[in-house]
Amino acid sequence: MIVREAYHVLANRLDNEERKFIQILVGPRQVGKTTIIQQYLEKATTSYLTVSADEVGFIDDLWLEKHWNIARIKCQINGKFLLVVDEVQNISNWSSRVKKLWDEDTRLKQNIKIVLLGSSRLLIQNGLSESLAGRFEKIYVGHWSYTEVFEAFEVSENQYAWFGSYPGSISLIPDEKRWKSYIQSSIIDTVIKKDILQLTRVLKPMLLENLFYLGCQYSGQILSYNKIVGQLQDAGNTTTLTHYLSLLSSSGVLSGIEKYSGGYINRRHSSPKFMVQNTAFIGATSKYSYSEAHSTPDQWGRVVESCVGAHFINYSYSEDFKVFYWRENNDEVDFVLEYHGRCIAIEVKSSTQRTKNGMTAFVKAFSPDRVYAISESGLSWKDIIKINPTILF
Repeated sequence: MIVREAYHVLANRLDNEERKFIQILVGPRQVGKTTIIQQYLEKATTSYLTVSADEVGFIDDLWLEKHWNIARIKCQINGKFLLVVDEVQNISNWSSRVKKLWDEDTRLKQNIKIVLLGSSRLLIQNGLSESLAGRFEKIYVGHWSYTEVFEAFEVSENQYAWFGSYPGSISLIPDEKRWKSYIQSSIIDTVIKKDILQLTRVLKPMLLENLFYLGCQYSGQILSYNKIVGQLQDAGNTTTLTHYLSLLSSSGVLSGIEKYSGGYINRRHSSPKFMVQNTAFIGATSKYSYSEAHSTPDQWGRVVESCVGAHFINYSYSEDFKVFYWRENNDEVDFVLEYHGRCIAIEVKSSTQRTKNGMTAFVKAFSPDRVYAISESGLSWKDIIKINPTILF
C-alpha cells in the first residue's frame, strides 16, 4: 500500500511532539485521509478511539462531547490517549465545541491528542478562523499525483489524464461505462448533494450543479460571467456564481482560476478560467470515450491542459503558491504561478494546438522570473505531472 507524504508529517507530529496543537487533515473526498489514519493506527503504541460524523442525521448536539468524555476516561487509565474524528464539518458548530473541550483538557492537563478529518476546505477554514486560532495545524491531503498513481497502479500518463486519480476508481478503467457511473454516483453526487448542499445554505441548488457540469465541459477555457449567465438557466447575478464556484473549489472538484494582473483588486473582477481539480470529472461527464477523446485533437489538447492545470492547483494547496492565467485582447498565457515573491509564466502546447502569442506581451508587461513552453518536443506535459512545480521557480 502506498504511503503518502501526509502520513509522515502526521506520524512525526503525533509520535515525536508533546500535545500542543490539534492536527487537522483536510482535503477532497476519497483521496485517502481515512487510509492515512488507519495506516498510522496500525503502528500506534498509544490507545485510541476513532469516530465518524459522516452520518449527519444521527448526530445530536452532545455527540462530540460523549465521545470526548470516553477519551478522557481512557486517558485517565492509560496516561495518554488519541481521539480521531472523521468528517468533522458535519457537526454543527464543530469548531466552538472542539475549542471548549480542547481548552478544558489543557486546563486540566489531560494528555489527549486530537486528529480531525474534513472534506470541505471552506467549512473547515471557516471553523478554524472562528474559534481555533493558535490551536491547530493543517495537513493538506490532495488528489493523488501521477507518480503516486503510477506507483500504486502503473497507469500510463494518457490514462491518468483522462481517468484522473481517484484510487477507488482505477480498477474500473477497463469497463469505462462502469467507471463513469462510479465517478458520477460515488464522487460527483456525494460532493454536490452531501458535502455542499446539506452543509451550506444554497438558494439555487440546481444552478450550482449546472455550474459544475458547465465547468467540466469548458475546463481549460476562459468564460466571462456574462457568458456563463447565458449558458445557465436561472443564473442570477455574478456574485451568486462566484460564491458557488468558491464552494465547488473548496470541495476539491472545480476551480475558477483568476487573471494575473500584479494587483489583487483587479484579479477579483476577472473572468474565471475553469479548471477541474481532478481530470476524472472531464472523462466522467464527457460524451467521448477515452479512445475517442485521445484521437480527437482539440478534445485531447483540452484534456492535456486541464491535466497540467489540475497538477498545479493541487500542489498549490500544500506548497502555498498561487495559480493564475493571463489574457489581454488576443494575447494569452495558460498559467502564471507566484511563489515566495517570484513569478513564472507557462504555456502548454500540444502537437495539435495553435501556437499562442501571449508570452512576449506578458514578459514585456510583467518581467517574470522564468518562462516555460510545455511541448512534446521539449519539456512535455508528461514531464510536468511527475514533478513538484516549485522546482520550476
